Amino acid sequence: MKRYLKFILLLLLVSFGVKVSAQDLLDAFGKDSAKTNYTYATFKTTRIVDGHSVENEAPGVLLFMISHHFGAINSGSYNFFGMDQSTIRLGLEYGITDRFCVGVGRSSYEKTFDGFLKYKLLKQSSGYRTMPVTVTLLTSMAVNSLKWQDPTRENFFSSRLSYNYQVLIARKFSNNLSLQLSPTMIHKNLVAGANDANDFYAMGFGGRYKLTQRMSVNGEYYALLNQPKSGTLDNSLSFGIDIETGGHVFQLFLTNSQPMFERGFITETKGKWSNGNIFFGFNISRVFTIKKPKTLRY
Repeated sequence: MKRYLKFILLLLLVSFGVKVSAQDLLDAFGKDSAKTNYTYATFKTTRIVDGHSVENEAPGVLLFMISHHFGAINSGSYNFFGMDQSTIRLGLEYGITDRFCVGVGRSSYEKTFDGFLKYKLLKQSSGYRTMPVTVTLLTSMAVNSLKWQDPTRENFFSSRLSYNYQVLIARKFSNNLSLQLSPTMIHKNLVAGANDANDFYAMGFGGRYKLTQRMSVNGEYYALLNQPKSGTLDNSLSFGIDIETGGHVFQLFLTNSQPMFERGFITETKGKWSNGNIFFGFNISRVFTIKKPKTLRY
C-alpha cells in the first residue's frame, strides 16, 4: 500500500511540472544505492578539556566522570606545588537517544550542582548526504549552594542560579585532526557589582590531534568577550593529553581555571599562565551500558 501511495504522489508531482530525477524515484521505492558516510569520534570523549565537545553518549549508555583540579603550581613546595589542594567534580551523563543526552554533576567549587541537556543537531557526513560539520546544542544550569554571606538580609534562591547556552560546531579534518568552535552565552542572576551585566559572551576554541590509536593532544581556549566592570577576569586556557584504555579515557592537562563547569571556567577564571597560576588536573571517564543500544540512525 505504501508503494502505491508513493507512486501516486510521484505522478501528482510530475503532473504539476515538478522535475523528478531517477535517483528520487529509486529513493521513493527504497532502492537507494547511494550511501551516506557519517563521521565518528571527532573527539574521544564528551569533553575537550573542561568544556564540552560535540560528542554525546550513545542511547542506553551511562558515563561516570571524575574531574579533579589540584592547587596552583606556584603555591610552592610547602603545598607540594598544589598537590595538597584540590577541586573536584563528579558527574553522570546518559544517552536518551542517538542525538540527545542529559547530565548532572556536583563540584566542590562553591558547592555547585549543575545539570545539562545536549542535542546533536547535525552530523558531519559525506556521500549521498553531505554535511561539512557536526553541530551540537548545549544548555546547562548551575546552582551555587554555599551558605549566604549575610543570612540576616532577604536572600532569594534565584540568586544562586546561572545559565549557559552554547552552539558547538566541530569538523574532523582528517583521521588525526579535529577542531571546534563554541559560541557561548552565560547568564547570571546575581553578579558581583551593581553595574555589572548579567549576560556574558564568549567564544571557545578547541582542538585534538591524534598521536597514536589511543593517545591524542588536546587544547582549549575560551575568550571572554565582555568583562565585568567590577574587575578583570582572565581567559581559560588548557592543554592536555587523552589516553584511552579500554572502557576508560584518562585526560591529563594543565589549565589556569579552577572550576569545571561552564559558568565557572568561562566567567570566573582568575589564574594567569604568565604568573604560574596553573593547575594540574585530570578527567577520568568510564562508560556503562545500561540498555543495549539499537542501530544508530542520524
